[in-house]
Amino acid sequence: MVEFSLFLVAAVVVLVVLFFYFVPFLLWISAIVSGVHISLLQLFLMRIRKVPPQVIVRAMIEAHKAGLKAITRDELEAHYLAGGHVERVVHALVSASKANIDLGFQMATAIDLAGRDVFEAVQMSVNPKVIDTPPVVAVAKDGIQLIAKARVTVRANIRQLVGGAGEDTILARVGEGIVSSIGSSESHKTVLENPDSISKLVLRKGLDSGTAFEILSIDIADIDIGKNIGAGLQMDQAQADKNIAQAKAEERRAMAIALEQEMKAKAQEARAKVIEAEAEVPKAMAEAFRSGNLGIMDYYKMKNIEADTSMRESIAKPGKPADK
Repeated sequence: MVEFSLFLVAAVVVLVVLFFYFVPFLLWISAIVSGVHISLLQLFLMRIRKVPPQVIVRAMIEAHKAGLKAITRDELEAHYLAGGHVERVVHALVSASKANIDLGFQMATAIDLAGRDVFEAVQMSVNPKVIDTPPVVAVAKDGIQLIAKARVTVRANIRQLVGGAGEDTILARVGEGIVSSIGSSESHKTVLENPDSISKLVLRKGLDSGTAFEILSIDIADIDIGKNIGAGLQMDQAQADKNIAQAKAEERRAMAIALEQEMKAKAQEARAKVIEAEAEVPKAMAEAFRSGNLGIMDYYKMKNIEADTSMRESIAKPGKPADK
């Protein structure tokens, strides 16, 4: 009998726990007291659909207290089942309503499902965010390198949050605009004297087009002078021209040496032929004596002509005494 009583008590306890788990009675009381009309059956069905009633009821109470009557339980459940953050969406809608920002439930859920923090976006619409750009290196027309840092003040564009580009695109576009502005300046001194000219030129380019932000201002925080790129390029060009000229001169020198060697080889070949021809003269003279074509008087006349020729050559060369 005692065991049956204990079993009965345990069964009653289990049934009570299961009842209050599947039928959150206290949560229903809290909703009714807050002015949110929801039935116990609906709370029970949320458990069956694996939707936490606490999340939905708290969101409905917050929306009701903020005056957002258009948000329904079915919409909140559908957003939760789609993988969205119900509480974050409701927080964003309440904040947007208080700040007079036009943000509907469909837009808020779309932003949330797109992976962006819709509540943070609403806060950024109220309190603009300042983004510091990394150092941007650019060169003016006079060849002087400048290193600039900028601060970009942006505000979230609610309508562009879905599909709009992020902060990285803003930084890239601002950096490109700074490079273009400095590069179009005639002198680096002009940029240093009027750094706000960079901001004005960059702002006129409409850099926030297609992004999730609206650029409010671009302020140049710092500008430093870097290297003299123009002078360095001129020095490199001069060195390159010098190397080219030296290479061409060396090529001409090598060609001259080769031509000289060729001429020497030809001269040696010619001298060899002359020596060879001179070696044949005695043989020819001997043959002429034997054949009778050359007499002794003819031979002496030829020797006299050679001696006379030698004397004339020595006289024609100054500094050398004539042979006696």
